[in-house]
Amino acid sequence: MNEINDLIKISQHYGKDSRYVIAGGGNTSYKNADKLWVKASGHGLATITEDGFAVLDRKKLQVISEKTYSANTAEREEEVKNDLAAACITKDRRPSVETSMHNAISAAFIVHLHPTMVNALMCAQNAEAETQKIFGDTVLYIPYIDPGYVLFKEVETRVKNFKAKNGKEPEVILLQNHGIFVGADSVEKIEKIYADVLGKIEKSIVKPLPNCQLSTLSSQLSTLDTIPAIRMMLSKEGLKTLKVVNNELVNSFINSKENFTKISRPFSPDIIVYCKSNYIYIAEENAENILATAEKEIEAYVKKYGYTPKVLLIKNLGLVAVGDNAAGCDIILDVFQDMMKIAHLAQSFGGEHPMTQAQIDFIDNWEVENYRRKVSAGANAGRVENKTIIVTGAAQGFGEGIARCLIKEGANIVVADLNENVGQQTAQELNKLAKSNRAIFVKTNVADMDSLGNLMFETVKAFGGLDVFVSNAGVLRAGGLEDMTPENFEFVTKINYNAYFYCTKVASRVMKLQNKFGAANFADIIQINSKSGLRGSKANFAYAGGKFGGVGLTQSFALELAPFRIKVNSICPGNFYEGPLWSDPENGLFVQYLKAGKVPGAKTIEDVRKFYMAQVPMNKGTSPEDVTKALLYAVEQTCETGQAIPVTGGQVMMS
Repeated sequence: MNEINDLIKISQHYGKDSRYVIAGGGNTSYKNADKLWVKASGHGLATITEDGFAVLDRKKLQVISEKTYSANTAEREEEVKNDLAAACITKDRRPSVETSMHNAISAAFIVHLHPTMVNALMCAQNAEAETQKIFGDTVLYIPYIDPGYVLFKEVETRVKNFKAKNGKEPEVILLQNHGIFVGADSVEKIEKIYADVLGKIEKSIVKPLPNCQLSTLSSQLSTLDTIPAIRMMLSKEGLKTLKVVNNELVNSFINSKENFTKISRPFSPDIIVYCKSNYIYIAEENAENILATAEKEIEAYVKKYGYTPKVLLIKNLGLVAVGDNAAGCDIILDVFQDMMKIAHLAQSFGGEHPMTQAQIDFIDNWEVENYRRKVSAGANAGRVENKTIIVTGAAQGFGEGIARCLIKEGANIVVADLNENVGQQTAQELNKLAKSNRAIFVKTNVADMDSLGNLMFETVKAFGGLDVFVSNAGVLRAGGLEDMTPENFEFVTKINYNAYFYCTKVASRVMKLQNKFGAANFADIIQINSKSGLRGSKANFAYAGGKFGGVGLTQSFALELAPFRIKVNSICPGNFYEGPLWSDPENGLFVQYLKAGKVPGAKTIEDVRKFYMAQVPMNKGTSPEDVTKALLYAVEQTCETGQAIPVTGGQVMMS
């Protein structure tokens, strides 16, 4: 059906444009004489397909227009919901609560959105007067009415009155503190109307938006000294993810209590759904005072409202989103920054106009919005659900395999690697496997303390803290005493031994702060060592020596960090024959070992391969999946630290 293809096209067109849609909001529809197709709850416009639309019988839908419902608000909304469900042909898809409004307008296509520019006008003190000034009598303006049946009846009545007065229905309906409905018989006309509406409003803007992209996040030190602790304050009923952002727009509202008041109350239902209606503002400027105030404010907030805040604003630091998962943080940041844009632009129309407490309470308690909140929350069901895990050397090979396994188990993953191109690609591929967790890439040199400091900063900024640090990055230069150069020996030692110390130093600092404010929390530092860290390796002493030393570091770090509930363990894998460390055709271990003469009589790479496989009782190489199982064990238990856990297929057995 061409009309449905047009509906999908126009839905995706606006759904992918953040100027029109935030957090998958808005809805679209198409109708003919018998049926109405409308976006179903839980489906985002950006990626919607035909399966994302509920189909309703218009004759049965008309009952809602004609029927008399209960005077009790809760009973009425339940009755309407049941009649809406009865009209639905596709029983597996819950239609938008605004479906009746789509049906009440005769145009074939309806596109209802919440564009920032439109809501700058609709969420302003002088919304009605400015609408008249900009559009005259060409649009229908409706003052704020609680969503649901009452709003539908008001729209229905006003559309009829508009038609009686003007001889035709309005193409544009503007709803105070809500958004816009545009109706037309073609999607081309819809686009033309939207462009005209936004263009006219934009011409009336006196002061353009500040820069919303350029990060002005405060120093690494203040972020690292506060956010991990605040995350734990907020995680008493389950581990939270935090995300921090600052830019010129955000800073303009957090630089003073006076400016914060302009965004201290929500402007529209969507803000309440995703960000709640109360936000914590902290004006302190040093870490100690920020933490003291945060602890007091969060405790008071939870006691008063019964849940943790979704938004904190900290002067000179930024906007902090508090999510049940990383996807939730992204939505909170998008919605709240859009609210900031609206507040700024609304100054051109008399200043911001927040919702009243009664209006807020209705949305907060409305079953439909609670359903939307539940759908948007997302869920993981993994063994490291919502934990933030750094994996060094994760662009490829063992590290990539470990990261891939962990993201499937619900973790937020930081791919830390020097290889920027491959690392970025790996993070993108990991995100395809993610549910409501996320992966990011941070270019990292594990042998450089400044680079590791930046890794901690980017991790905390993206996820709020650090739960597991996997020190996986490693190098190998094989060779006997006659062949090994001092330069190669120092290179292998710096990456495999020294860097483990550097990584533990910076990671443990974040973990100590977290655990100081999370009395039951444990954190983990895990070195991916090697079977060569458990027994010597002929003509490979640089590698084996560093790995032996790594086990010594693990035991020593474990003793030092145990009082802080930070466990430190090494995992000692056997050979991952399929990975680049072994199989790289130019510099892999098979090639190096052949050249170094490690396998007596070996003439080819295949000879070397067979020699090593024959040493494994289980007759298999060690895969990233095997190592991840050991890693998950190390994380889940709370009474084992300082261990070197062999995962070698029986090649090395501990006595």
